[in-house]
Amino acid sequence: MTAGGAAAGSTTGEPGRRMRVLAVADSDSYVKWGAAMLDRMPPEWDRELVLLATPVLPSAAQLAAALAGSMFAAPGAPVVDLRDLAERVARDRPDVVLLSVRGPVVRVLVRSVVAAAVGPRPVIVSGLPGISIPETYQALYYRSQVDLVVLHSKREVRAFTELAADRGMQQSFALATLPFLPTRRAGTSTDDAADIVFAAQAKVPALLEERVGLVERLVAVARARPDRRVVLKLRGLAGEPQTHAEKHPLDTILAGLDDVPPNVVVSTGPMAEHLDRAAVLATVSSTAAVEAIALGVPVRLIDDFGVSGGLINIVFEGSGLFGPTESLAADEFAPPAAAWLDDNYLHAAGDTDWIAKIEHAALLRSRGALPLRRQFRGSLGGALRRTWDRKLALGPYDRSASGRFAYVAVVPVRGAVRRARALRARLRRAVERRRATRLVDPAETPISG
Repeated sequence: MTAGGAAAGSTTGEPGRRMRVLAVADSDSYVKWGAAMLDRMPPEWDRELVLLATPVLPSAAQLAAALAGSMFAAPGAPVVDLRDLAERVARDRPDVVLLSVRGPVVRVLVRSVVAAAVGPRPVIVSGLPGISIPETYQALYYRSQVDLVVLHSKREVRAFTELAADRGMQQSFALATLPFLPTRRAGTSTDDAADIVFAAQAKVPALLEERVGLVERLVAVARARPDRRVVLKLRGLAGEPQTHAEKHPLDTILAGLDDVPPNVVVSTGPMAEHLDRAAVLATVSSTAAVEAIALGVPVRLIDDFGVSGGLINIVFEGSGLFGPTESLAADEFAPPAAAWLDDNYLHAAGDTDWIAKIEHAALLRSRGALPLRRQFRGSLGGALRRTWDRKLALGPYDRSASGRFAYVAVVPVRGAVRRARALRARLRRAVERRRATRLVDPAETPISG
């Protein structure tokens, strides 16, 4: 779908002028983010969304949920392969390409877009679709060549700027508001909302015994509150593709339990519809918590498994929203701490600068002053490495002979390199332990007693 109708090849970077934007998305969460970002762009810009064929393409139900409420909800978005995308870039000459895809795919698409561009290459923008604290080097590594990385909180911008500086990376960051944050409940009044909605994540908690225990605790809450539905809100049912592979699907775990009360239900669909019926939103870590806060829906961050970077929940420290699963049976929940909100996703709309920074980059482009950033590491191996990157990102959707050759040639080498690195690490640790032992002088060791 294209909004507007400017002639192909329009090139402008002046604020308030029409620009042509092409967004490329792959998994369900990135589809949702990309469509919502396009919605928030100036209405005079031409905006188009396509899905890249990769192993994590969303199912029809996931796609409908991801596009619900966006300008692309009715027509959907076409699926293209890498060659189709290159042809589209060459034909339509977009001013901006928004790469709403997973990190390894970003790196591949940057190369494809730059190679296909006719005239000045497009401004290349990417971002992260949800909570990105703790900040990770990998997120920046894969996006090292994009012109602008969009983040969604002052804390994220600060953390990623510091991380890039520490790693010696040149990168520009912009602040947006999470584009899918709702502003009001669709229809249900707060008094009528009766569901305890649990927003699940594929990655946390990670261990099978933890996920079984979580489901058992939620079932116990349902028994304690027969007047409320306990809704396990999933991104996808077992077997459906997701941004992150789910080893232990919660719906499968629930199906294996005995005597599950009838007020425990499994559901998918748009989060907004579930929040419309939620008396409380619970999660271990999910952007849905921020969506709920924006609506004034009570939130409980489950801390049964702790608070850590691995659980992706340290961003909520200081919010006042943590508590055990059992507390969901209560009716009173404290609001988030006011000091936490402005630094974490609920900043004022006037604080955002992402549109201005895209316009500035487009202006530099029009003047021939937007050089492509160098790839930060990961270039050893030349053409074979680039082919391997493409095969790894696209999987069976890369049907090229070079991709098949790279897979056959690189996999054994990659395994040998990993084994060599592991051996070096073990030897280094052994040497360090031996040095530490030699540094201890028995004559100086204190004797207790």
